[in-house]
Amino acid sequence: MSGFFSGLVRLRRGSWEMVATVLIGLGVVMLMQPFVLWAFTYSFITTLVGTVMFIIVSHFPE
Repeated sequence: MSGFFSGLVRLRRGSWEMVATVLIGLGVVMLMQPFVLWAFTYSFITTLVGTVMFIIVSHFPE
C-alpha cells in the first residue's frame, strides 16, 4: 500500500488534510465556472464539506 492510502486507512492527518483541501478547491472551481448549472448548485455544499472536514481532520494524529 502506498503512503497516501495507508494514511487514509490509519486516519493520519496528512492524507485526510489533502483530501479536504482538494474538496475545498473543487468547490471553489465549481463556484466560479459559468457553464454547468449542477456544479454551481452544489459548489457551496462541496466547499462547506471540505472546510468542516479540514477542521475535523486537523485533530487527527500525525
